[in-house]
Amino acid sequence: MDYYQEIRLLPDAEANLGFLWHKVFQQVHIALVENKMGDNQSEVGISIPGYVLPTPNKRQFPLGDKLRVFANSEDALKQLDLIKWLSRLEDYAQIKTIKPVPKCSQYAVFKRKHFQGKKRIEAKTRQMAEFKSKETGESFDKWFEEYTKLAPSMDLTLPYINTKSVSGGSSNSTFPLFIEMKLVAKPQLGLFNCYGFCPKGVERETTVPWFE
Repeated sequence: MDYYQEIRLLPDAEANLGFLWHKVFQQVHIALVENKMGDNQSEVGISIPGYVLPTPNKRQFPLGDKLRVFANSEDALKQLDLIKWLSRLEDYAQIKTIKPVPKCSQYAVFKRKHFQGKKRIEAKTRQMAEFKSKETGESFDKWFEEYTKLAPSMDLTLPYINTKSVSGGSSNSTFPLFIEMKLVAKPQLGLFNCYGFCPKGVERETTVPWFE
């Protein structure tokens, strides 16, 4: 991966980092779907340089305030056109210019984590959030986030982003996309899924450069 573009999230009193990750990541996901190479395949990968595992003693947001998008060519990032997709969030997302990837000694593998038996928990969480949203007149996303925090699955402690899938299926429900990450010493080229992560079930894990 030779080129990258960085997005910096700019939270304020009305829009916290969790809300901005939901909005920005959703738009990046749509951009990847619109520019996909095949069925849920993208040549563009995503890195989250502020990624940390949340713990009871850490109050920082576990995904930080930066998102990086990587590609093998500058043209691929120009074609992705993040400025267009994030135009409605220009007050909350600073999109930097495309740059060559600096020399680095580590690489990261980002994956979506699927948990067995979670579908029933997620369905119940959505049902509770929908009921509470109608009862109070407040947003579904607010109550979904609140109830998700109470769900037993949160004991798994992986960072997550509330998002919606537009890459397949007819469901338009918000769900928590859990993210796992590991660092490796050598790069491994390949395609990504339309979330910009290493696809599920590949023999060799696709990496993105890792640097400060």
